[in-house]
Amino acid sequence: MNKCATSKKAIPLLLAAMLSAAVVPAQDKGFQQPVPELLQLADVELPPVPVISRNNKWMVFLQRKAFKSLEDLGENELKLGGLRINPELYSPTRSTYYTGIEVKQLPDASTFSIKGLPEKMRISNLSFSPDEKLAAFIQKEETGLSLWVINLVDGSAKCLVKEGLNAVLGSPFQWSKKDGHLFVKLRGSGSIDWRKQTLPTGPAIQQAAREKAAARTYQDLLKNPEDENRFRHYVTCSWVEINAATGTQNTLLPEGLWKRISFSPDGQYFIAEHLTGTFSYALPYSLFPSEFKLYQSNGTLVKVIESRPLQDKMSISFDAVEAGKRAISWRDDKPHQLFWVQAPDQGDPSKPSEIRDVLYLMKEDFSSSYPIDSLKYRFAGIQFHSDNLAIVQDSWRKNRQTQTYAIQPGNAEAASKVLFSLSTEDKYQDPGSFLMTSLKSGDEVLQRSKDGRFLYLQGEGFSPQGNRPFLDQYELATGKRTTLWRAEGKTTYERIVRVVAAEQVSLITSIESPTTYPNLWWKEGKKRIAPRQISFRENPWKAMAGVTKKKIQYLRKDGVNLSATLYLPAGYQPQKDGRLPLLMEAYPTEFKDDKAAGQITSSPFAFTSLSWASPVYWVMRGFAVLENAQFPIIGKGDAEPNDTYITQLVANAEAAIQAVDSMGIVDPKRCAVMGHSYGAFMTANLLAHSNLFAAGIARSGAYNRTLTPFGFQAEDRNYWQATKVYQEMSPFNYANQIKSSLLLIHGDADNNPGTFTLQSERMFQAIKGLGGDARLVLLPLESHSYAAKENILHMLWEMDNWLISKVKNKK
Repeated sequence: MNKCATSKKAIPLLLAAMLSAAVVPAQDKGFQQPVPELLQLADVELPPVPVISRNNKWMVFLQRKAFKSLEDLGENELKLGGLRINPELYSPTRSTYYTGIEVKQLPDASTFSIKGLPEKMRISNLSFSPDEKLAAFIQKEETGLSLWVINLVDGSAKCLVKEGLNAVLGSPFQWSKKDGHLFVKLRGSGSIDWRKQTLPTGPAIQQAAREKAAARTYQDLLKNPEDENRFRHYVTCSWVEINAATGTQNTLLPEGLWKRISFSPDGQYFIAEHLTGTFSYALPYSLFPSEFKLYQSNGTLVKVIESRPLQDKMSISFDAVEAGKRAISWRDDKPHQLFWVQAPDQGDPSKPSEIRDVLYLMKEDFSSSYPIDSLKYRFAGIQFHSDNLAIVQDSWRKNRQTQTYAIQPGNAEAASKVLFSLSTEDKYQDPGSFLMTSLKSGDEVLQRSKDGRFLYLQGEGFSPQGNRPFLDQYELATGKRTTLWRAEGKTTYERIVRVVAAEQVSLITSIESPTTYPNLWWKEGKKRIAPRQISFRENPWKAMAGVTKKKIQYLRKDGVNLSATLYLPAGYQPQKDGRLPLLMEAYPTEFKDDKAAGQITSSPFAFTSLSWASPVYWVMRGFAVLENAQFPIIGKGDAEPNDTYITQLVANAEAAIQAVDSMGIVDPKRCAVMGHSYGAFMTANLLAHSNLFAAGIARSGAYNRTLTPFGFQAEDRNYWQATKVYQEMSPFNYANQIKSSLLLIHGDADNNPGTFTLQSERMFQAIKGLGGDARLVLLPLESHSYAAKENILHMLWEMDNWLISKVKNKK
């Protein structure tokens, strides 16, 4: 087999140090594995991930591993500008890659053999060329990234670029509009010794100059001039055009701090965003000053479209946006016309304004721009079709409202027509999304019927009985909707993966049931052809056969409808086996509408896939498990949801326990609650403010809200505007009230804004100092979501020991 050059790399210094010291705490015996009942569910071979090409010619199955390894997480890493960079590979660390590839032709799903693939595959970024005669992917080598191309005509694969790719700020390649060509991002020519630590030449200084510049609690920021130099080095890149057949390279853009490039549909122009070189120690790179420049396809500069300043003055409100041009992009239905949005209120939602956003087009000769529509709320997206039709959506977080309009981009004087005006919280009224269709260039426009009368809507079909996905025909003139297809939804959950041809109701769907793993089917709705199964993936969790799954619904004491998914052990009989211990998992969600808060947003017939974070493992250990118990936090009228957070939190938990208690299946004295991130915050609060639970498990949470003073989750008031709320919501302040047993788990390299590892460390110290019952487990090298096999299996072991000793066997 062909193989790009590689070299054997020693275990990185950081990992070696951890393996010799930090991995084995003094008080324990190192990594542990859970009992066989859990191990058989966790350590499985996952089915491959299907990827279908844009024009439905090809289906690729990507083989994957269930876990990364500790060595994967331990690769050398620099934390710069909000990024985590592998300094040897010039790519993000902790990236997901696939270990194998299988190509099938559609619609018959026949196998298409590929020769010459890498011997040891670690691939990512699979992408088809616009004509779908080629596909490209990135291969992770020991010393860098390589670019490979698959010829989908003759079935051959080859390494096109062996080394020198730069993926620090995103994919290192994209397809050209020109058949058989790619644009590739290469490293800069400079060198740097990233291991070298130099003595500082002075202190790191920041200054406040009496201007408001609130910011969230970002992580991995630049700290000093040395960090700036490293960041500049790793972001520096050039763009080249490469002929996939010959390998010939032509420079498109010289070395610079390029963030992204985007080509016009006709390929004659492109816009490029680059950082100006002014950095910040308080914000991530995405908010650094940048410029948007317009170029001809040969790299000749046409003009500067926008100079974007440092975004340090932007409000922390969820409806706040930057003051200048944003969403700068190409119209997909025109050869080369630019589009953007700008806020007349300067992006500040606190300023009174009847118009929140204005849409602009630039003339196709780039001489000037003009407005085409004004929006009541913030711009949320646009789908072009022609000068006579585009669909625009706006939304406003404060009142949870969204509107969908039909506009005429070619006639700025024509009035826009409101198609839908809805609450973002009311899922039962969700109309779905308008379908798009691919052009030869690879760009997408609205899919319209041949006679021009209809568009098509695809959606989840939320309902009190569960999700029933649909495909509707939408008449533009009248707004009348006609259902072309809807999932049966009585014994299975079927969703649309791809609409092949809307008018013919030709679909690729995925069908699953509580006991049947999801697989793909090709369906011809208007032809008398039987559906064809085109994937045959096996269920990796057959050990769960016989486990009972049921959607239950119940009322909170104030009348709010709630639901959860209940799992019971195989063969469980209440009268014979008695009441079970309970493990409840939840994640609080904020609402303004109490009617929407309890809506069903899943199917009772969905297959149960187990992730590392799932609570369902413990049904195998004799627990009743309540998964995804609804925990709405509601603020009606002028009230904010968090004004009564604790009261509603406890009421949600009480309602769930009472529901399963009334069914005669749960022992209310043996209940545990668990959550991750904001769910961990919930867990600590429930233990501090109720006696409902014998134990709790809180993973990667934040417990002291004074450490996130400029907002958290859905709270956009700052600490000084809502001091009482911040204080009352912080379980750290009530650590003395936590009488139940609390297991705290956290990744020791958490990169999530707000959930610094310090949060769990300080919470544990408080409980320990006050004489409470707690255990703190810091998983080495893990960020906010856990990935390494060693850590995840150990986490399951810790959780199992806690649940068995503190809950199941509680006297």
